[in-house]
Amino acid sequence: MTTTEESTGSEPAASKAYHALERMIVTLELSPGSFVTEGSIIEKLGLGRTPVREAIQRLAWEGLLEVRPRAGIAIAALHAGDWLRVIDARRGVEIVLARSAARFVTREAADRFHAAALSMQKAVITGDVLAFLAADKAMDEALALAADNVFAARVAAPLQSHSRRFWYRFRADTGLADSAAHHVALIQSILDADEEAASANADRLMSLLRSLAESAATR
Repeated sequence: MTTTEESTGSEPAASKAYHALERMIVTLELSPGSFVTEGSIIEKLGLGRTPVREAIQRLAWEGLLEVRPRAGIAIAALHAGDWLRVIDARRGVEIVLARSAARFVTREAADRFHAAALSMQKAVITGDVLAFLAADKAMDEALALAADNVFAARVAAPLQSHSRRFWYRFRADTGLADSAAHHVALIQSILDADEEAASANADRLMSLLRSLAESAATR
C-alpha cells in the first residue's frame, strides 16, 4: 500500500476520498449527467487508486454515480421533481434519528454538534454556501453517531447527500439564515435530551426543505 492510500492526517484515505468526491458531486463540480473516468478522479483528488475505488463504490451504492463498464462513470442526473421524493423518503427516518440522538447523545457526538452549529452560524455571517454544506454534512454525521442506530443511519445517509445536492442546485436566492436556524434548533433539542422537541424540530426542518422542493418542482 502506498502512502497516499494510508491515513492522511487523522482521516483515513478512503474516508477522505469519499468526502472529497461526494462534495464534488453535491456542489456540481462534476456536472449532473456527465461522464468521468477513475483516472481523472484519482488525479483530481490526489489520492491512491484503492481509496478512490472504495469511494466510487460507496457513492454508486448511494445513487450519486453509476459505474458503466467501457463507458466510464456517470454522474447522476438532477430532476427537480425528484427532490420531493427524496424529502418524503427522508422525513420519517430523520425523526427516528433525532429522537434516538436525544436519548443517547454522547460527549463526542455533542462536541461534533457544537462544532457543526458554530460552523453553520459562521457560514451564515460570511455567506459561504460551501462552508454551510460542509457543516450540514458534519451535522448529519454527528446525528448518525449520536442516534446509535446504524440501520436508520444507513438509510438516511444517501438521502441526505441527494438532498444537499438538490438544495445547492435549486435553492435560488434562499438565504442561509432560516435553514441554519432550523438546524441549530434541532441540535439544541438533541443536546437538551428532549426527544419530543427533537422529533418536532426534525419534522420542521423537513417541512422547510419540502417547501423549497415544491418551489423548485413548479418553476
